[in-house]
Amino acid sequence: MSIFDEPKIDCHLHIFDPHRFPYREDTPYRPTGQEIGTAIQFRAVMQAYGVPYALLVGPNSGYGFDNRCMLDAIAQGEGRFKGVGVVPNDVSAARLAELKAQGVLGVTVNVSLAGVDHFSQADTLFNRLADLDMFAQVQYEKDQLLGLLPLIGRTRARLLIDHSGRPDAAAGLNQPGFQALLDTFGPEGCLWASDWPFLKAPERLDYGPLLRLAQDLMPDPRVRRQVMWETPRRLFGFGD
Repeated sequence: MSIFDEPKIDCHLHIFDPHRFPYREDTPYRPTGQEIGTAIQFRAVMQAYGVPYALLVGPNSGYGFDNRCMLDAIAQGEGRFKGVGVVPNDVSAARLAELKAQGVLGVTVNVSLAGVDHFSQADTLFNRLADLDMFAQVQYEKDQLLGLLPLIGRTRARLLIDHSGRPDAAAGLNQPGFQALLDTFGPEGCLWASDWPFLKAPERLDYGPLLRLAQDLMPDPRVRRQVMWETPRRLFGFGD
């Protein structure tokens, strides 16, 4: 059986639908052309490649703190979608609970965009997430993780590290931030994602070759099933 026939969950992608949900006027980046990917378009991708479930991540580009496009996709997805919202650090517990009731499992903590200092004292946000059993999806780059360790060490919130920690590929495997991440995770704590519709990609990307690459990187079908199906079902409750 190839990866195209195996069950899988896409654990990070974005929905852009500026026709139905216009971008914010103050957005620093407005996806256009091939960067736009609507919920209808992605459902067609799911059908073509045998992807029954997906985790939608609210993008900072285009929408900022406006989660309506993602929430609409979840509401119309017949149980196939759940989401990760974008909120300010001072978001209320009531608003987080409201998002959770609409299928949002956690919120983004975009350190690579806002910087370590912006989140280093975000204990109130992390505590509210922990109280609601929601997770913080942390995106940082290079060795920014080292500056986050005090917050991570004292938080009760569940953490999802985004984009494999965005290490500097030229710095090799021994860079401190990447080593700190490798010491924490094995197949039971890893997920697969496409990052569709490939925002700001420097060259053309397609869904099928990415799946084939995942098969090459995980040739053991038991590991693939763990990473691409069992772990995300356990963490996100798809199919429950």
